[in-house]
Amino acid sequence: MTVMTSATKHTTTNEPEIRKGLYGVIADYTAVSKVVPETNSLTYRGYPVQELCEHCSFEEVAYLLWNGELPTETELADFNREGRALRALDQGLVDLVRTLPDTCHPMDVLRTAVSYLGTKDPEPFTTDTEHIRRIGLHLMAQLPTAVALDIRRRRGEEFVEPDLDRSFAENFLYMVFGDGEDSPASNPGDVRAFEKSLILYAEHSFNASTFTSRVITSTRSDAYSALTGAIGALKGPLHGGANEFVMHTMLEIDDPARAEEWMTDALDNKRLVMGFGHRVYKSGDSRVPTMEAELRSLAERHDGGKWVEMYDIMAGVMDGRTGIKPNLDFPSGPAYHLLGFPVEFFTPLFVLARVTGWTAHIVEQYENNSLIRPLSAYNGAEQRSVPAKSGS
Repeated sequence: MTVMTSATKHTTTNEPEIRKGLYGVIADYTAVSKVVPETNSLTYRGYPVQELCEHCSFEEVAYLLWNGELPTETELADFNREGRALRALDQGLVDLVRTLPDTCHPMDVLRTAVSYLGTKDPEPFTTDTEHIRRIGLHLMAQLPTAVALDIRRRRGEEFVEPDLDRSFAENFLYMVFGDGEDSPASNPGDVRAFEKSLILYAEHSFNASTFTSRVITSTRSDAYSALTGAIGALKGPLHGGANEFVMHTMLEIDDPARAEEWMTDALDNKRLVMGFGHRVYKSGDSRVPTMEAELRSLAERHDGGKWVEMYDIMAGVMDGRTGIKPNLDFPSGPAYHLLGFPVEFFTPLFVLARVTGWTAHIVEQYENNSLIRPLSAYNGAEQRSVPAKSGS
């Protein structure tokens, strides 16, 4: 549960106003995305995300975020052809992933993979917009392959090479699950549900991980460093890691008959419940209805009725007790579970989508850069002298 934090205000005129967590602070302009209060819609470059989910592929949305407009058929074909050609991993990265402990968190593997790819880029880093976009496209193409490799190696399964004829979403499901009759890659409804989740997760203005990427970029560091830092921020349970904790909670409850009692006890004892509340939305997360509809469809196809029942009970108790509504992580957790993904890989799935938004913000930061360096209000000991040592 995300707690809405207000500013800490001081009544004396000589003390600063502290805004914990930078709550309410407008740090800069952005043309990438906006939550429109009048319609409660998250928009990418002006387009409501629910409409993008209805009418666009993930690749079209990535192009939109990086270029400001949706692609023509020719532009999309060129974009897809260029991106798909980059999907294969070099043997060094394959070997690196295979040597990492299978007990470490998958986000650690993904963070390491981005650092590795940064060392292999043949182009000296520049702040040129097209160079940054090439880095983004390279990572958009290769990170799904790295994540699929990590999933399969932990299961003791052989690596599945990427298929250059499949879309981004379908190819990733194919690399993870193969193309058997029961694979989500063979079910158009499952492919589209996963693709919509990617579109919903692609971008969300100055969230913690995006702001991290912009802070690093503002020092004129390279894009790989900015993206590695963003992955580190996204790993936290108060940000991207929340979707994992949502599913761990549901698996702990396990039975819809226990859901109301569990939620009541958690709220009575002021325990943190992940997947609820958002700093930006005042009338509920605008992405939730689209993802919730996909969750319900997935449950019908995969005998997941108990997860939907549990979802409704938990959301109802939270709303009735606090008025706080679900955020995107709440329906995406059980949706990813129904698709068959291991819970610890839910946040890496978030990365596969959000790398598009991060790249757009890195470009924007470089194009009108100012070092991000806030001040602090000191509240420690006043200046004092180091005591003399005895005998000196």
